Amino acid sequence: MRKILFLCGTFSSGLAVLSVNAAYAAPAVDTLEKETENKTKSKKKEATKAALKTPAAKKETSDEVIMVTGSRIANRNSKTPTPVSVLTRSDIQNQSPTNNLADLVNQLPQFAGSTTPENSRLALSGGTAGINALNLRNLGEVRTLVLLDGRRSAPSSITGLVDVNTLPQQLVKRVDVVTGGASAQYGSDAVSGVANFVLDKTFTGLKVNADSGISTYGDGVNYSASAAGGFGFAHDKGHVLLSGDYAHTDGIYQVDRKWNENNSRIISNPAYAAGNGQPYYIVRSPAGTNNALPGGIINSSVGGTANSLKGIYFGQGGSINHYNYGSLATSTTSVGGDYALADNGRNIGLSPGSDRRNLFGRLSYKVAPWANLYAEGSYNWNEYVYNAGPQYLSSINLTGDNAYLQNALGADALKGVTSARLGTTARDMPYRKTDNKRSVQRYTVGGEGNFEMFGKRASWSAYAQYSATRTHEQIYNVMNTANQLRATDAVFAPAGNAAGIPAGSIVCRSTLTNPGNGCAPANWLGTGVMSQDAKNYILGNPYRDQKFQEIVSGVNLSMTPFATWAGDVSVAVGGEYRDERASGYVPTEYRSGWSVGNFLPTFGGYNVKEAYLETEVPLAHGLAFNGAVRGTDYSTSGYVTTWKVGGTWQPIEDVLFRATQSRDIRAPNINELYQAGTSRTSTVLNPFTGDTSTIMETTTGNSKLRPEKASSTVVGAVITPRFVPGLSISVDWFHIKLKDAIQQFYSQDIIDQCYQGNQSFCSSYGVDPSGQRDLLFKASPFNFSKITTSGIDIDASYQFPVRRIFPGVGGTFTVHGQATNYLSYVPDSGLSPAIDLAGQNCCSSGPPNWIYRFSATYSMSRFSVTAIARGISAGNYSNSYIQCASNCPAYSAYYPTIDSNKVKGTFYFDMNFTYKMQYQDFGKMQVFLNITNLANSSPLILPESGLAANSTYSSLLGRTFRGGIRFEL
Repeated sequence: MRKILFLCGTFSSGLAVLSVNAAYAAPAVDTLEKETENKTKSKKKEATKAALKTPAAKKETSDEVIMVTGSRIANRNSKTPTPVSVLTRSDIQNQSPTNNLADLVNQLPQFAGSTTPENSRLALSGGTAGINALNLRNLGEVRTLVLLDGRRSAPSSITGLVDVNTLPQQLVKRVDVVTGGASAQYGSDAVSGVANFVLDKTFTGLKVNADSGISTYGDGVNYSASAAGGFGFAHDKGHVLLSGDYAHTDGIYQVDRKWNENNSRIISNPAYAAGNGQPYYIVRSPAGTNNALPGGIINSSVGGTANSLKGIYFGQGGSINHYNYGSLATSTTSVGGDYALADNGRNIGLSPGSDRRNLFGRLSYKVAPWANLYAEGSYNWNEYVYNAGPQYLSSINLTGDNAYLQNALGADALKGVTSARLGTTARDMPYRKTDNKRSVQRYTVGGEGNFEMFGKRASWSAYAQYSATRTHEQIYNVMNTANQLRATDAVFAPAGNAAGIPAGSIVCRSTLTNPGNGCAPANWLGTGVMSQDAKNYILGNPYRDQKFQEIVSGVNLSMTPFATWAGDVSVAVGGEYRDERASGYVPTEYRSGWSVGNFLPTFGGYNVKEAYLETEVPLAHGLAFNGAVRGTDYSTSGYVTTWKVGGTWQPIEDVLFRATQSRDIRAPNINELYQAGTSRTSTVLNPFTGDTSTIMETTTGNSKLRPEKASSTVVGAVITPRFVPGLSISVDWFHIKLKDAIQQFYSQDIIDQCYQGNQSFCSSYGVDPSGQRDLLFKASPFNFSKITTSGIDIDASYQFPVRRIFPGVGGTFTVHGQATNYLSYVPDSGLSPAIDLAGQNCCSSGPPNWIYRFSATYSMSRFSVTAIARGISAGNYSNSYIQCASNCPAYSAYYPTIDSNKVKGTFYFDMNFTYKMQYQDFGKMQVFLNITNLANSSPLILPESGLAANSTYSSLLGRTFRGGIRFEL
């Protein structure tokens, strides 16, 4: 109730301001016709969106040179052959579902599989939990380059990922998304494209935002406040920008949603036999986990009557019950019966709690007509807290003389029993919790300007940037494996024991021989039975501190050195230097021996030197060539060249054809090069000897990694028919082939590849000189994989005054539709058959066949409303499965059969309302309300245990409301 009243208070405050001041504001409101005219001018000033997306757009009337993302050429007449999508400030204000800009950007269909706080909540020790990182084409966030005003943005992790939440969102005036390889223009990582966040560097005035939100279930309360100001000085030669924001979100730490009671599971088909035509897997419901319950369940016992204890489970206070395995059961799953007793899926956090603080400042001064110098600084701090769910132990070994087992079942039931295997989700234990804190500092100095060269305008820019990212990753309530085993081995102290412990006391067996070891016995049999001493002994809170530093500097020059009969030839040249370093700290006691975590600090670094050249050459009327080349020298892997060629052809004003071909790269990041490693024992089948060998496997980086190489092709057309003013349609086909892709390989893969003659893998294992184990392995990433993807992007928009259809009715109507059709997405590790994963809806491993987003906005001088429809197409749970109910083909490990492989798509409908007021002498105010997932549609449901939904392409929270006030002076 408190949360609901909190949100209602925000809305009522806004409505009170609206009602009291509407009469005063009305005289200052322009006519509808003037408002439409002002909107057109505003859009030109914001981003020249039409110029970027439609070649038929009108030229700017000012002398300002337009820098189009996707090209280093500064030329107002430039038409980049690379597709660029734009989100304007108006889009950001009117369509953002949350106070995180990344949530709007990720709705664009070109983005697939992005990392978000919701789908990274269980990244317990990967360093990415809580990050909002963008992923174009589902090729991975590390292959999407994120820029701030055309410069590399400060990374938020040692993998190089940029958290969009660290950007000064209040000052972002547009977001340019380049969907095509751009390494020749911007350097490494721009394999799938570029997202450039462009700031309003000349903003003058003051603007303040405040908003709050809540879900329809009364949880997920969030609120934010931000302010930005700008002013000129010294007759506007100088300019100051300042902004700050704070945002908070309450975490949702249990999945209290009806859809999570789906209880559908994929299980092995007991009717299957080789050659009988039955599917190998079947999907059944209601089903649940049967081998681990909150108070524990005995899954097997040894000695006496075989498995005589199987199915005994323990409830409150250690009460004894017998599990009903239902109509169909496997070793892990039951259909029907007591399937609902397992609660681990309901006790995983749905959404993280978060706090975010941002500060940004910029000072610029025009020291000469041709030189504007500036300095920028920003500081971001954020914290994400997750409930990672209950402990999960499916095979606790209890000896026949275990004291708690003896007390629970008695000597008669345990007669002859030597051991029992218990599975538990340990309700008595506190849930695991992750707490990730990050701070990102960035400092930039630079200059830019225009001057005359070769009788034409030229532009220059130069900058140097330093950033430092510090992370503190901590996991709470993690089991220490050795302590858990000692605490579990609880026995009755015998009379006359050497430790002097009273006879009959329950103690750890180890305490009898080592009385000072601090071990506290653990009772796993029931709920409400575990002592606090046992919890304290077993649990710990491992953490890692990591620091990542980056220095980047660059210089760029764009000019028009000469002209041909067809027009001016434009040239851009430049160079960049980048240095990246990582260091860290982990206490010795937290480096190994824990159920999860086992953090190790990473140390390492590298530098990059590069130079580029880009040119645009008009070949004939409406026909132009664009080409770029970049040479890059990595301190770790040497020299590599990237290039791009493209062109545009506009045979008539209404139609423009465009095409590009590029070679792009991604260099290995510090984590891939220098990951410190974690160790574990395992076994492999040694193909050289035919024996199964015990091995020690250490996961590490690989300093010999080479840059990935991609070949990218984009061919498309833009249509802006003069006979339908305001209509723009673009269609682009893309094809990306990535080779030498970096992928982690493990012990069995490594020895198999070496056996097959791939020498690059053979150096990753050797004989243990101590003779304690046969082999030592380094499980490292290698340049051995490939990814090929292709698809079609469709973008159509239409804007017109409503009076064109309904005379006398004011306002404008804008419709915008975007869709991406993934024709193929084929990752190939070289270890198993390559499978096309397009349309595989189980997870983020493959993109859906279709991702779409449509919006319609009706805008008047005082009021605007936007409706948004978005979603993905239906698909398969797994594209490796073959669906059949009978007459199934023979079983294959790579292509197993299943009776149901279809997964539904998603469709979400959002509404955004804005009421606008303008005061003659005071400023502008807006009151807004956003409703996301208006129909409260369920997420994409999957036949899985745990959280039974695709958290990458789904709305997990259900219907949410967000309302607030914007004020600008």
